[in-house]
Amino acid sequence: MSKTSDSTNYPFQLSDSEWRERLGTEEYAILREAATERAGTGELLDEERDGLYRCRACGNELFVAGTKFDSGCGWPSFYESVRPGAVELLEDRSLGMTRTEVRCAQCGSHLGHVFPDGFGTPTGDRYCMNSLALSFEAGASPELDA
Repeated sequence: MSKTSDSTNYPFQLSDSEWRERLGTEEYAILREAATERAGTGELLDEERDGLYRCRACGNELFVAGTKFDSGCGWPSFYESVRPGAVELLEDRSLGMTRTEVRCAQCGSHLGHVFPDGFGTPTGDRYCMNSLALSFEAGASPELDA
C-alpha cells in the first residue's frame, strides 16, 4: 500500500487508481509512495524567479519564492511554508533514522523533509523538497484567504 494514500484526514482525496491516472510514474512514486528524486536533478533546483510553489498533486499553495534559498543539498530548499497549516509535519523513522517528513496538508502527498539546519535563515529550518512534488507559477502570489 502507498505510504500516503491510506489516510482519510485530508480535504482533497482520490483513490489510488485516480492518483496513478493523474500523476506520472516518477511523480506518483514521490508524492504517493514517499520516494526521493536524485540530488541535483530537479527542474526547480535553480529556479530563481518570483512566484509561488504549489503541490503538484492537488495545487495547494506551499511556498513563496522569497523563502527559497540555496542550501547546497541538491534539492529546492525553503525556510518556511506559505502559511501555517499549508504543510503537515510527521515523524519519519524510515532508513534507520528519525527525520521530519513534510506532507501537503490538503492531499497528504509526500513533499520531502524539514531539517533544523537552515543556518542563516530567519527560521533556522530547511524544507528540503522534491522538485517533482512541486509546480511553480512565475509571478504568482498566494491567495490572501487561502
